[in-house]
Amino acid sequence: MRRIRWLSLPLVTGFMLVLCAVLLAVNFFQLNSIQYEHNKYHHNGQQPYPAGRRADDEPTRQPRRPSYVVLAKNPDAGHLVHVFDVFNVYGYTRRPFDQKVDWDVLWSHEYPFKTYADRIDFSDLKSHQKVNHFPGIGFITNKIDLATSSIAYVPPAFHMPLEKSKFSEFAKKNPHKLFVQKQNNHRGIKIKSPDQLDFNATGTFIQEYIDNPLLIDGYKFDIGVYTIITSIDPLRVYMYNGDILFRFCPVKYEPFDPNNIDKYVVGDDYLPIWNVPSLKKYYVHQKASMKVAVESHLKTLGKDATKIWDQLEDAIRVVCLKKESMIKNLMKKYKSKTNFFEMARFDFVVDKDLKVFIMEVNMSPNLSSAHYAPNRLIYEQVLFNLFAIVGLTHFERKEDSLNMAVSTKNIMAYPKMCAEMNCSMSDTDNEDCRLCGPYMDRETRIHLTNAYREHIDRHDCKRVFPPKFDPKFLNASVDLSGFSVNTRLMYKWFKGKCMADPEWC
Repeated sequence: MRRIRWLSLPLVTGFMLVLCAVLLAVNFFQLNSIQYEHNKYHHNGQQPYPAGRRADDEPTRQPRRPSYVVLAKNPDAGHLVHVFDVFNVYGYTRRPFDQKVDWDVLWSHEYPFKTYADRIDFSDLKSHQKVNHFPGIGFITNKIDLATSSIAYVPPAFHMPLEKSKFSEFAKKNPHKLFVQKQNNHRGIKIKSPDQLDFNATGTFIQEYIDNPLLIDGYKFDIGVYTIITSIDPLRVYMYNGDILFRFCPVKYEPFDPNNIDKYVVGDDYLPIWNVPSLKKYYVHQKASMKVAVESHLKTLGKDATKIWDQLEDAIRVVCLKKESMIKNLMKKYKSKTNFFEMARFDFVVDKDLKVFIMEVNMSPNLSSAHYAPNRLIYEQVLFNLFAIVGLTHFERKEDSLNMAVSTKNIMAYPKMCAEMNCSMSDTDNEDCRLCGPYMDRETRIHLTNAYREHIDRHDCKRVFPPKFDPKFLNASVDLSGFSVNTRLMYKWFKGKCMADPEWC
């Protein structure tokens, strides 16, 4: 009996050791599973796999992190640092450009469609890929083309040497007008008399100078409005409404001297708003925005700044509508219109009567705060809002995920009208039928879905086109004959959403 008991002791001990090992293994795998689930939902989609499981065992369980590539002559020189920062905030990985890399966003500092046409087929992009410029955006951002487009908010300008005689006739009728001669790089601007102008300089234009600018503390200034174009056909345009960039000439305007360009040209070394005495108390001491600081100051002078803001918005709308058809025609060779977006800066001056004039539109505006560190906030907020409204924060790819964000019921705007209309699948005469669920084609559904998402993701952006609606005058007739079919439908859709909910107005 003693022999049996003595022999069973090692067996019992071994059994206990094996049992402990099994329990430790179970606890280990449970702990790894808990950590995996935690990382899945709390660490930006970068999921370490449980022990013993490789990433290629279950590739569908690890979300693909979005990526971007940069095309620029010297991308790491510092001028794109805030762009990179916002990409990082939204969880993007930067990759070196390679034709085999499946990127999500291509950020190009230059106009890419000619510069990099040999490296990228922009006419055959994948549905998830986005490019930060529109083909044909030069119709808006080219200074000569914009200045000579006969747009109400643009001072009269004449393309040299093509419109030499036309300018001479204008100068004779307006002998007291002053003029500047400009070129596309916007350098070397100086007021000149007609006899000092070079009428044979190709690639230049002569433009009327606004000689009664509004001054603050004696300084002339310009206004930069960051504008986002999310779609061309149909046209949808927004402006960043969180602030406006104000830049002041470094030398007081009066006594005026045309030979001193620092009195009337805003250069790289401009006077920042925090050094303008009457604005410092609002911008610096009260931590107000540039827009609010200027508005507050003008109010003390008995001037209503809303007259300026309304004109800025209308001027942007007028320019985009004027150029829409030109850009649309150029984009016909591109398979998809939804791969592109644009963030440009419209630059304005204001005269003493609070009348607004467009000076230029910058395709890739300066977003570097290296020269003026306090500008970092406005640049980062512009980019943060841009990424949201153009959909760079949407990573879902599957159909069920898309329906979670926007379904058919979300984009219906005229349920009563559609129920009463006698539409059919072959009905092409009544374009309004395309706004009705059963007869909505795929292209219209995509445009309305994008518009819906832009509305809910617009943050601090304001819709410029389609314009805001006054709920009191929704039944007023509006001439839409100059719009494309898609733009007419988009206008009507926003109007219908406004009729159902004033928040959409």
